[in-house]
Order: sequence, then structure tokens, then C-alpha cells
Amino acid sequence: MLKNFSTTGLRWLWVAVVVLALDIFTKTLALKNLELYEPLYITPFFNLTLAYNKGAAFSFLNSASGWQSWLLGSLAVFVCFFILTKLKSIAHHQRWMGVALALIVGGALGNLHDRIAYGHVIDFLQFHVSHYYWPVFNVADSAICIGATMLFLDVVFFRKKKEL
Repeated sequence: MLKNFSTTGLRWLWVAVVVLALDIFTKTLALKNLELYEPLYITPFFNLTLAYNKGAAFSFLNSASGWQSWLLGSLAVFVCFFILTKLKSIAHHQRWMGVALALIVGGALGNLHDRIAYGHVIDFLQFHVSHYYWPVFNVADSAICIGATMLFLDVVFFRKKKEL
């Protein structure tokens, strides 16, 4: 089993563990130090605002009757198993792909933890320009977006160079 970790993409799972730990830690700080829906302005374009999200990204399905938590939680479990299988199949030196997939796993597990522990996802980071506010998000969401962007860049730009 250790051989699988050292010779495959599973060696990048430490990235997922760091994301999960950082996500849980920052959400705990947000719960202890922020008031629900009361912004704490940090800069002219960034504030901390504690919010609960029962839906998916950007509060999609947030107002559904509760079934969405089961669906999204199940989807997170499925995605994590799928990605772990993919990590096991790639070589350990495929850093970009390994880190991208590990970021997605860490983020998915962070939000899954919230759904199990609280029944909703805890969000607290918010950017804004004037009176236009980006939806509130968290470290797990950031990791998922960065990982997905890395995968997109790999497919669109890096794979083409490798094939030429």
C-alpha cells in the first residue's frame, strides 16, 4: 500500500489533508468570531461575513426543502472516490494533475464535513466592488475552484503541448 502512495498520484493526498485542516480551522474561527450575516469589513473590497449555505456553489438550491444536502453530500462522496481512483492511476511525477485533484478532494471533504456536522456549509469570505457583492464562500470552495481551473488549464493548454 505504501508503494501505491510513493509511486502514484496518491502521494499528493497531503494537499487534500492540508486543505481540509485549513478549511475546518478557518470555519471554526468564523463561527466563534463572526455574527451571522453581519459583515466585518477588512478592506474596501473584502469582508468577512458568516453565512450558512444548504445548497451548492453560489447558493444554488439553497432554498430547497432539504433534499439538496443529501444529494450534494452523496455527490461529494462519489467525486472523492472517483478522484482517488484517478490519483491512483497517474504517476507520482504528474504534479500539476496530482495537486489539482487533491485540491478538489480536500475542498469536497471540507464542505462534506460541514453538511454532516452542521446540516449546511459555513461560508465567510466575501469580495465586493462598490455595491456589487460576490457570493460568500470558504477555503474549501476556493480549493475546488483552483483545482478545477488547474484541470481546465491542463486539458486546454498543457495537454496540447504534450501531444505536439
